[in-house]
Amino acid sequence: MPNYEDIQIGDKASFTKTISESDVYQFAGITGDFNPVHINSEYANQTVFKERVAHGILTAGFISAVLGTKLPGTDTIYLSQNLDFKAPVKIGDTVTAEVEVLEKKDRKKIIRLRTIVKNQLNVIVVDGEAVVMK
Repeated sequence: MPNYEDIQIGDKASFTKTISESDVYQFAGITGDFNPVHINSEYANQTVFKERVAHGILTAGFISAVLGTKLPGTDTIYLSQNLDFKAPVKIGDTVTAEVEVLEKKDRKKIIRLRTIVKNQLNVIVVDGEAVVMK
Protein backbone atom coordinates (compact mmCIF):
# COMPACT_ATOMS: atom_id res chain seq x y z
CA MET A 1 0.00 0.00 0.00
CA PRO A 2 1.32 3.43 -0.82
CA ASN A 3 2.39 5.80 1.92
CA TYR A 4 0.87 9.29 1.85
CA GLU A 5 4.16 10.69 0.59
CA ASP A 6 4.19 8.27 -2.36
CA ILE A 7 0.72 9.26 -3.60
CA GLN A 8 0.77 11.74 -6.46
CA ILE A 9 -1.90 13.93 -8.05
CA GLY A 10 -3.20 11.99 -11.03
CA ASP A 11 -2.67 8.54 -9.48
CA LYS A 12 -5.54 6.16 -10.27
CA ALA A 13 -6.84 2.80 -9.11
CA SER A 14 -9.93 0.70 -9.81
CA PHE A 15 -12.03 -2.28 -8.75
CA THR A 16 -14.32 -4.32 -11.04
CA LYS A 17 -17.25 -6.56 -10.12
CA THR A 18 -20.19 -8.17 -11.90
CA ILE A 19 -23.43 -7.55 -10.00
CA SER A 20 -25.22 -10.79 -9.17
CA GLU A 21 -28.72 -11.46 -7.99
CA SER A 22 -27.18 -12.67 -4.75
CA ASP A 23 -25.40 -9.32 -4.28
CA VAL A 24 -28.70 -7.44 -4.56
CA TYR A 25 -30.57 -9.77 -2.15
CA GLN A 26 -27.74 -9.75 0.39
CA PHE A 27 -27.48 -5.96 0.26
CA ALA A 28 -31.25 -5.69 0.79
CA GLY A 29 -30.99 -8.01 3.77
CA ILE A 30 -28.05 -6.19 5.32
CA THR A 31 -29.49 -2.69 4.87
CA GLY A 32 -33.20 -3.43 5.16
CA ASP A 33 -33.83 -1.72 1.80
CA PHE A 34 -36.38 -4.04 0.27
CA ASN A 35 -37.62 -1.52 -2.30
CA PRO A 36 -39.40 -3.74 -4.84
CA VAL A 37 -37.55 -2.13 -7.75
CA HIS A 38 -34.54 -4.09 -6.49
CA ILE A 39 -36.09 -7.41 -5.49
CA ASN A 40 -39.44 -7.89 -7.27
CA SER A 41 -39.30 -8.52 -11.03
CA GLU A 42 -43.03 -8.03 -11.60
CA TYR A 43 -42.96 -4.69 -9.84
CA ALA A 44 -39.73 -3.58 -11.51
CA ASN A 45 -41.11 -4.42 -14.97
CA GLN A 46 -43.73 -1.68 -14.44
CA THR A 47 -41.14 0.99 -13.61
CA VAL A 48 -39.13 3.29 -15.84
CA PHE A 49 -36.27 0.73 -15.65
CA LYS A 50 -38.40 -2.15 -17.03
CA GLU A 51 -36.40 -4.61 -14.91
CA ARG A 52 -34.80 -4.94 -11.48
CA VAL A 53 -31.88 -2.65 -10.72
CA ALA A 54 -29.16 -2.77 -8.10
CA HIS A 55 -29.23 -0.39 -5.17
CA GLY A 56 -27.36 2.80 -6.01
CA ILE A 57 -25.50 2.68 -2.73
CA LEU A 58 -24.41 -0.90 -3.42
CA THR A 59 -22.83 0.33 -6.64
CA ALA A 60 -21.25 3.33 -4.91
CA GLY A 61 -19.87 1.00 -2.24
CA PHE A 62 -17.27 -0.26 -4.68
CA ILE A 63 -15.63 3.17 -4.43
CA SER A 64 -14.97 2.35 -0.78
CA ALA A 65 -13.31 -0.90 -1.85
CA VAL A 66 -10.82 1.02 -3.98
CA LEU A 67 -10.14 3.66 -1.33
CA GLY A 68 -9.62 1.16 1.47
CA THR A 69 -7.60 -1.48 -0.37
CA LYS A 70 -5.79 0.17 -3.28
CA LEU A 71 -5.60 3.97 -3.32
CA PRO A 72 -4.92 5.44 -0.84
CA GLY A 73 -5.15 1.93 0.69
CA THR A 74 -5.15 0.60 4.22
CA ASP A 75 -5.34 3.15 7.03
CA THR A 76 -7.53 5.40 4.88
CA ILE A 77 -10.23 7.24 6.79
CA TYR A 78 -13.28 8.25 4.74
CA LEU A 79 -14.25 11.85 5.57
CA SER A 80 -16.85 12.65 2.92
CA GLN A 81 -18.32 11.50 -0.37
CA ASN A 82 -20.74 13.13 -2.77
CA LEU A 83 -22.54 11.05 -5.37
CA ASP A 84 -24.58 11.67 -8.49
CA PHE A 85 -26.41 8.60 -9.75
CA LYS A 86 -26.35 8.91 -13.53
CA ALA A 87 -27.69 5.58 -14.83
CA PRO A 88 -29.14 2.35 -13.45
CA VAL A 89 -27.07 -0.75 -12.79
CA LYS A 90 -28.82 -3.97 -13.68
CA ILE A 91 -28.21 -7.47 -12.43
CA GLY A 92 -25.48 -8.96 -14.62
CA ASP A 93 -23.82 -5.61 -15.32
CA THR A 94 -20.09 -5.41 -14.71
CA VAL A 95 -19.11 -2.18 -12.99
CA THR A 96 -15.71 -0.61 -12.43
CA ALA A 97 -15.16 1.87 -9.63
CA GLU A 98 -12.31 4.26 -10.39
CA VAL A 99 -10.63 6.84 -8.19
CA GLU A 100 -8.19 9.55 -9.19
CA VAL A 101 -6.19 11.79 -6.86
CA LEU A 102 -7.12 15.44 -7.47
CA GLU A 103 -5.54 17.23 -4.53
CA LYS A 104 -3.38 16.64 -1.46
CA LYS A 105 -3.30 18.75 1.71
CA ASP A 106 -0.05 17.74 3.32
CA ARG A 107 -0.54 19.37 6.73
CA LYS A 108 -3.35 16.94 7.68
CA LYS A 109 -2.66 14.24 5.05
CA ILE A 110 -5.99 14.91 3.37
CA ILE A 111 -6.61 13.65 -0.16
CA ARG A 112 -9.43 14.71 -2.50
CA LEU A 113 -10.33 12.19 -5.22
CA ARG A 114 -12.61 12.00 -8.22
CA THR A 115 -14.77 8.91 -7.86
CA ILE A 116 -16.69 7.32 -10.70
CA VAL A 117 -18.32 4.00 -11.42
CA LYS A 118 -18.75 2.86 -15.04
CA ASN A 119 -20.63 -0.09 -16.46
CA GLN A 120 -19.37 -2.54 -19.07
CA LEU A 121 -20.45 -0.12 -21.83
CA ASN A 122 -18.19 2.57 -20.33
CA VAL A 123 -21.25 4.58 -19.24
CA ILE A 124 -20.74 6.51 -16.00
CA VAL A 125 -23.39 5.26 -13.57
CA VAL A 126 -22.09 7.08 -10.46
CA ASP A 127 -20.06 10.30 -10.43
CA GLY A 128 -18.68 11.99 -7.37
CA GLU A 129 -15.83 13.15 -5.22
CA ALA A 130 -14.38 11.80 -1.98
CA VAL A 131 -12.23 13.31 0.72
CA VAL A 132 -10.10 10.97 2.82
CA MET A 133 -7.32 11.12 5.36
CA LYS A 134 -4.32 8.80 5.09
